[in-house]
Amino acid sequence: MTTPSTATRWDPALVSAELLSLTHLLGDPDRDLVILAEGNTSQLLPDGRVVVKTSGSGMARATAEDFAVVDPGRVLDLLRDPAATQGDLSAALDAGEHAGRRRRASIETPVHVAARAVEAVEFVGHTHPTAVTGLLAGRDAARAWESFAYSDEAVVLGRPLFVPYAQPGIDLGRSYLAGITRHADRYGELPRLVLLGNHGIVVNAPTAEALDAVTRMTVKAALVRLAAAAAGGVRPLPADSLETFFARPDIADRSRALRGGTRP
Repeated sequence: MTTPSTATRWDPALVSAELLSLTHLLGDPDRDLVILAEGNTSQLLPDGRVVVKTSGSGMARATAEDFAVVDPGRVLDLLRDPAATQGDLSAALDAGEHAGRRRRASIETPVHVAARAVEAVEFVGHTHPTAVTGLLAGRDAARAWESFAYSDEAVVLGRPLFVPYAQPGIDLGRSYLAGITRHADRYGELPRLVLLGNHGIVVNAPTAEALDAVTRMTVKAALVRLAAAAAGGVRPLPADSLETFFARPDIADRSRALRGGTRP
């Protein structure tokens, strides 16, 4: 039996009812966001650690036992060390055997940790909506959200970031960290929506309600693109008006309302 890492612990008492509720909501089979053990959620603790879903557990029926508590510093050190391997990351995410099961934080934990290296966002949710993933597996995936199709999409989603496909684990973590860091340097904020090529989406939000709102709007945006493609193609919003659009105080207020608001 391998020795559990000191960077990851199993402590169901630290899993909030809010995180569980969000996980069940995103995992609802009727919403077609994930199937089987796809997807993961996380919440930032006051002490800076991150509670993240464990590998192999389904979101729809997750319990507090299906989460692990990760020290982000150790994971970030691995992402920034070019000599670190996937094996090193897997070892760092191992919380040991508890209640007859091996508990290991999700292989996509680096995505959740990378977000908190840029901004202390409380909730992160990763799903694979069929309509969205279909577009992200297409030939023009990198351009699918290059422009906006309608105004409320722009209000809710902000400026999405596209990250090309990388193998889940340390490779994706490194690519993801580099991408969101560049985005934050350019725009001064963490992207609300990150589109992963051939993979799915990651939503960063201050509240569970905001995370769900961005997820729902992303699915609608994908369906709008598919409908527009069938009607001859998307006619995007004028790019030259978007910067002033995002800068308007009324749009900032509407953005907060449509995304579920923010905590004081």
